[in-house]
Amino acid sequence: MSLKKMTRNVPSRPDGLDLSIVPMQQAPEVSKSIVPGLLLATLGAIAFSGKAIIVKLAYRYGVDAVTLIMYRMLFALPIFALMAWWSSRGKAPLRRKDWLGIVGLGVTGYYLASFLDFAGLSYVSASLERLILYLCPTLVLGLGWLLYQRRIRRAQVFGMLISYAGVFLVFGQEIKLEGVDVALGALLVFLSTVSYAIYLNFSGELVQRLGSLRLAGLATTVACVLCIAQFVLLRPWSAALVAPEVIWLSLLNATLCTAVPVLMVMMAIERIGASLASQAGMVGPMSTILMSIVILGEPFTVWVAAGTLLVIAGIFVFSRNAR
Repeated sequence: MSLKKMTRNVPSRPDGLDLSIVPMQQAPEVSKSIVPGLLLATLGAIAFSGKAIIVKLAYRYGVDAVTLIMYRMLFALPIFALMAWWSSRGKAPLRRKDWLGIVGLGVTGYYLASFLDFAGLSYVSASLERLILYLCPTLVLGLGWLLYQRRIRRAQVFGMLISYAGVFLVFGQEIKLEGVDVALGALLVFLSTVSYAIYLNFSGELVQRLGSLRLAGLATTVACVLCIAQFVLLRPWSAALVAPEVIWLSLLNATLCTAVPVLMVMMAIERIGASLASQAGMVGPMSTILMSIVILGEPFTVWVAAGTLLVIAGIFVFSRNAR
């Protein structure tokens, strides 16, 4: 299965990966007016990118990653359970093999990837986190080469090198200013990206059989239950007593930065196709950096600007040659 086909047909991750890797079922031909679709794709990318900002704001109230992701998934659970029920109406019952696949994908693509990302955000800036997440298509291709001997073109390697150079540029400056904890945070976010790339590589057959919306709803529901169970096992009930601001931020994260952008991206791809939607998704890193400056007060330096431009340029080169 080609990278293009795979990234078009895998359900989207509801915690902020950009539209260049947000997959959907086969898109129809682009309509005469592409403006509404482009607007939906752009707004969806901006809403997705707000996740990191909300998480960083919540950390200011002394909450830890286990508690924070529990609240986010607790509020998101009814939404994705409803999505799973709606998309399953009139469909054939799931087989045991399907359930095993759903649980496995829910663990790697949603639970583990989300938790590692939340944990990493306690050590790194929102800008660096977004740039690392944006490398996911390159990891998908690398795993495809490692597992299935898929060919990698020279131009794709060139694009990958540009993108990784941009990340290392921002990482080097941040670790110089903030200390060695940045290395741990960057590693956690990178492992989150690897986890989701593994999910993308193994989900193709199941999404063809179940459909992207049904699989996304079911796998995310599994992840929500796991995040809540993780809190119950690792934290005392008193840890649920958090500042009211954490509750409201988690509710905002579960809705505006999770469920709403997923639906907007689906509607955008239906109108303009996956290719145009993915290009609109390149606004994601820029919007994250802008919000991190305005809302979080994170510094904007020439190194951040240069690194961001390198990452976006590299992924653009990579994506063009992947097609």
